[in-house]
Amino acid sequence: MFRYTILPVSFFLYTQKISSLTVQADELHLDLVSVSCMIHPDAASKEDLSTEESSSQSKQLRNVACGLFAVWAVSSVSPVIAASQRLPPLSTEPNRCERAFVGNTIGQANGVYDKPLDLRFCDYTNEKTNLKGKSLAAALMSDAKFDGADMSEVIMSKAYAVGASFKGTDFSNAVLDRVIFDKANLQGASFKNTVLSGSTFNDAQLEGVDFEDTIIGYIDLQKICTNKTISEEGRVNLGCR
Repeated sequence: MFRYTILPVSFFLYTQKISSLTVQADELHLDLVSVSCMIHPDAASKEDLSTEESSSQSKQLRNVACGLFAVWAVSSVSPVIAASQRLPPLSTEPNRCERAFVGNTIGQANGVYDKPLDLRFCDYTNEKTNLKGKSLAAALMSDAKFDGADMSEVIMSKAYAVGASFKGTDFSNAVLDRVIFDKANLQGASFKNTVLSGSTFNDAQLEGVDFEDTIIGYIDLQKICTNKTISEEGRVNLGCR
């Protein structure tokens, strides 16, 4: 049997005081400044919280309110960069391109990382070994080359691949979740048995792409089917109408 609790009106008087909540695209991090959970002043004056029992209940309600706000803040704001936003400066880290061979070890689903995985302008042409099965969550891939690379079974959550080249790239059995492929060259790439969830392909070149057994939602399907470069075979495999 499900158990539920009816919350008093005072619960909704708890407010979250947010002086500043900004997503710094240039820094690629979330800046939460002066965030605090507090009791609405009117609530304290209107309700008698003198007894120990009511005080305990008040604290519990405050904790619930703060917890709900924390969940909302983490889930609704992420480090993914929109196609229209400016990117952070190119990383000066030595061997930054080789970091793709290690990938991100945390945040596979939500693109969380300790520092950006900056692969911009890197050349992985015909790389057949070191990218397979890697986690490239929130990777910056714009203007990089992955032509002919084996990227099967990779996990690319919230990656930014605007203008990148993936000609003939093997993405079979990969998870491409909320990846921005806008203006990318994907001619001849393989998405066989690949999960394409929430990814965008605006102005991308999709000639000859293999979409056999691609796993894609209805809304995402409607969007990708508007791309006129998809071949007739590709449209049949996708189920475009």
